[in-house]
Amino acid sequence: MDRNHYRFRSLWSLPAPAEPVYRALERIEDYPHWWPQVREVTRLDATCGLVRIRSVLPYGLTATLQETRRDPSAGILETRLSGDLDGWARWTVTPAGPGTTLARYDQEVDVRRPLLRRLALPGRPLFHANHALMMRAGRRGLAAHLEAV
Repeated sequence: MDRNHYRFRSLWSLPAPAEPVYRALERIEDYPHWWPQVREVTRLDATCGLVRIRSVLPYGLTATLQETRRDPSAGILETRLSGDLDGWARWTVTPAGPGTTLARYDQEVDVRRPLLRRLALPGRPLFHANHALMMRAGRRGLAAHLEAV
């Protein structure tokens, strides 16, 4: 197993219909308004952006996101990541009952940032916990954002 390779999956149950959830997730430039750990998003063009994230641990990550799939009918948003993280991420949005949606986030990446690569073995549990905290805050932020709009 490559100690710098990570796979993440998060499931967000959200109190909103699937269409507004999908619309919110496809607008990455708005993430910093509702997701505290997404510090900045700069659109580079219609399908590409630069994102800067930082969670609890004292380091930030910068990645370029290139859209690879946008399929509203299937509820799928997929991006290629490069920079401090190299890999892919995918949102899959599905109705889960009246007024409820399940947003599934899958991510598979290799860490490229030199310091994090050196700390991979002792830091791995902390990196997983850091990611879990970030995702928990993102779910809360998106739920509040959807309620407000």
